Amino acid sequence: MSTSVRPVTPDDAAAWQQLYAGYRASYHLPDDPAAVRTTWSWVSESAHGILGLVAEDADGRLVGLADLRRFARPSSATTGLYLDDLFTAPEARHRGVATALLREAAAVAAAEGASVVRWITAEDNATARAVYDRVATATPWVTYDMRPPAD
Repeated sequence: MSTSVRPVTPDDAAAWQQLYAGYRASYHLPDDPAAVRTTWSWVSESAHGILGLVAEDADGRLVGLADLRRFARPSSATTGLYLDDLFTAPEARHRGVATALLREAAAVAAAEGASVVRWITAEDNATARAVYDRVATATPWVTYDMRPPAD
């Protein structure tokens, strides 16, 4: 399968939203078209600081997506790119789509002078981790979430 990766364009809205709904479903999140539209607006409007990448197959169909945002790394006085979302359409899996998206993320990081591309994944996501282990190094860091207090 020939895969090309490029930044999202306004013409990608419908196909991107369909892919993103599939991404949400893969994490057992509720069907929420409003959340998908909101995320699309963040990805497609530069004011939000998110770079959306899409992977196309040889027929021009979108088969994957990646969403990146910049972050400061004060301890090293550098910047990095955080990979918020990475998804490959089920019918395109095991064909190098995720690897192509990750390589493009690394190329963007290099072009911007970023020192790292960072992301998290579920510990039991063996399929994705097999890809990640080929292109990156798992860190010893543990992730925490803290919710703000309710009013």
